[in-house]
Amino acid sequence: MFRTRGVLIAALFLPALPAATPAAIPISGERRVNFDDDWRFFKGEAEGAERPDFNDAQWRQLRLPHDWAIEGPFDSKLNPHTGALPIFGTGWYRKSFTIPQSGKGRYFSIEFDGAMANARVWINGKELGGRPYGYIGFGFDLTPFLHFGGEPNVLAVRLTPEDRSSRWYPGAGIYRNVWMDITGPVHVGRWGTYVATPEVADDQSRVAVKTEIRNESDHDAKIVLQTSVLDPSGRLVSRNGNEVDIPAGGMQTAPTTLTVTKPQRWDTEHPYLYTVVSEIMDGKRVVDRYTTPFGIRTIQFDKDKGFLLNGRYLKIQGVCNHHDLGALGTAVNRRATERQLEIMKGAGVNAIRTSHNPPSPELLELCDRMGLMVIDESFDMWRIPKIPNGNGYSKYFGEWSERDVRDMVRRDRNHPSIIMYSIGNEIPEQGRADGWQEAKRLTGFFHEEDPTRPTTSAFNSWANAIKNKLADEVDIPGFNYAPMHYEQIMKEHPNWVIYGSETASCVSSRGVYQLPIQKYDKDPSLQLSGYDIIAPSWAYCPDVEFAYQDRFPQVLGEFVWTGFDYIGEPTPYFGGRITAADWPARSSYFGMVDLAGFPKDRYYLYQSQWTKQPMVHVLPHWNWQGREGQAIPVMAYTNADEVELFLNGKSLGSKKRFSEPVELPVGPNVSPDQKFMSKYRLEWQVPYEAGDLKAVAYQNGKQVAVDEVRTAGAPARVRLTPDHTSILADGDDLSFVTVRIEDRNGNLCPSADNLVRFSVTGEGTIAGVDNGNAATEEPFQADHRKAFSGMALLIIRSRSGHAGIVHIAATSDGLKAAAVDISTHMAGTARK
Repeated sequence: MFRTRGVLIAALFLPALPAATPAAIPISGERRVNFDDDWRFFKGEAEGAERPDFNDAQWRQLRLPHDWAIEGPFDSKLNPHTGALPIFGTGWYRKSFTIPQSGKGRYFSIEFDGAMANARVWINGKELGGRPYGYIGFGFDLTPFLHFGGEPNVLAVRLTPEDRSSRWYPGAGIYRNVWMDITGPVHVGRWGTYVATPEVADDQSRVAVKTEIRNESDHDAKIVLQTSVLDPSGRLVSRNGNEVDIPAGGMQTAPTTLTVTKPQRWDTEHPYLYTVVSEIMDGKRVVDRYTTPFGIRTIQFDKDKGFLLNGRYLKIQGVCNHHDLGALGTAVNRRATERQLEIMKGAGVNAIRTSHNPPSPELLELCDRMGLMVIDESFDMWRIPKIPNGNGYSKYFGEWSERDVRDMVRRDRNHPSIIMYSIGNEIPEQGRADGWQEAKRLTGFFHEEDPTRPTTSAFNSWANAIKNKLADEVDIPGFNYAPMHYEQIMKEHPNWVIYGSETASCVSSRGVYQLPIQKYDKDPSLQLSGYDIIAPSWAYCPDVEFAYQDRFPQVLGEFVWTGFDYIGEPTPYFGGRITAADWPARSSYFGMVDLAGFPKDRYYLYQSQWTKQPMVHVLPHWNWQGREGQAIPVMAYTNADEVELFLNGKSLGSKKRFSEPVELPVGPNVSPDQKFMSKYRLEWQVPYEAGDLKAVAYQNGKQVAVDEVRTAGAPARVRLTPDHTSILADGDDLSFVTVRIEDRNGNLCPSADNLVRFSVTGEGTIAGVDNGNAATEEPFQADHRKAFSGMALLIIRSRSGHAGIVHIAATSDGLKAAAVDISTHMAGTARK
């Protein structure tokens, strides 16, 4: 029997569902086998579910990664700071599998990239252990407890994430990938290679590799470790071999040095990746093969010159991002992660801070490949809790922090994208006289595991962090929302290298403009102005940080809060207290991109400062019926020399970049008179007249970019635009379909909120829907969605192993329908 919601139900009397056929685990040359398919899931307590004979026939069948909380529903009784979604409770996962008799004598481990949270794991009724921190990878040896031949094995996982355990939406469930690692008794250990490049020059570079080799057998082993370096095409670049003796049941670390001639360096503009291949040879036979991608590059942090990548000065143009993927929740998806990073790169972003936890392996792999630098962050809290009920990581910190840090670094240290490790974010220990001791302890763990990278921490109380010596115990102090103090900090600490670890925290809603322009705390509409001037009391508009970064080029750069909107923390709503008037605000407004992935105006403000490809962006929309003749503030963001504004073909004059500062309202934290003169925007006061508003950018007198907005008529049609029309038929690949409400001439209807219904048939399914509205109870998993500011998003997932066509139709009452097809194909064909 199992228990659900406190009631015992006899499984005998429940309607039987087909028992899942145990998955057959292949024994082949592949060491790492994906273990995501064919799981059973139950939300609730299930007494005895760890036993292999437990009847899970009624449980839901699914494929991992899985976030049960994103399925909702939104509930006003739940904490809006964690998304008003059911992030807590008990959830069980079970998987039945068989291993052929030929597997006997091999070594099997199960590897979880992350499970939220308080995981406990059993195999065939034997408890293997657990891990409380949901963001850390962990694994267990299965070998002693496995059955071979036809007898099934049962893996069971119990998760108990806690209510209000986070300051944002953490998700719930086995939300990252699971792997089975299959080796011989002698093999490279888990995260068992460490690749460093201690000498880098144009003619040659030295590659130092330490390989941890384990011997699980009951006799000593003498092997040859053959270490090779391959280029991206698989061509052999360098090779070395050495004999290694490993005692029975023991471990040996084998150092190897290789030389790469005329190395290609990993860089943001040229993210070149090599691969170390570690092969354990028993005579001429390869008994284990372990691959490690890496890059050859140098990083330098200089108090006078700033940040240098391969000796080249580079201003860090970074963003902080939480780990959720919008409508998909926290369930890891490679394409969704890639799309987020692509959108960020479009704004000129060159760095990501993983706020405030270790990221998915997929994010780091993509940053390596796409040329994005990373601050790899460990914790949001240490011993002092930030959560009123004490349910955060602080309750586990004393027991688990060293293990979690060491595992994080061992997993991540070969990624060339990582330039710093963060020991924590806005840690309350800043206010403690002895807080430096914990900072020193953590920094020591990072340095022991990887002495090649500096540590940092994001200090939101800059004066206390300095007074209490926490800032002295990291290599590079980061300061949150403190540009006004950069000069003082550097003057008083001339040997420090500093940066803005969290900046701006501007809030806005895509496509929403409120007049007159003014700074307010929050609006009853639950939406915030897109004029990019609203910020909480501790924060400021982006222009403030731009000014101080320009003034102090030796400051390494900034990490904007945030790149993307994220679920939970709907600042400024539900700030001091929970109030019904703020419902249903349940997602952040901080992003330069909304939750659906649609850029806000602020995205283009950053693009105007961070990119060189000529661009111009004009705002607001041009539908102001009822305000004819009234002056509408029009702003343009550009990286060109000059912008000329036209209304219905008539020039309203040109303005040169940086020539006419625009007065912006700010808080007293920025300026006593609460005014800031920004040179980063151009502004016109334009009497409203329906028609076409066009901004033309010029460089050296030549037109280089145009942006325009037109007055839209009544909504007339739906338009569907997939980001990819051909995707892999692997059950994971996605196409993100933009849904627009347009008038009969194809103009976006900027205030349209029409309900759109979707029909999807063929070889695909709906993975999620969204519209970027931070204040709605509409579900993410549905076949319909209202437009917000004229737009919505439909996410299509391919079916696994079924190549063909996905037919998509979109209808809305009174509007012309839309349809589009997406093809799915087997591996070997590029995505389109």
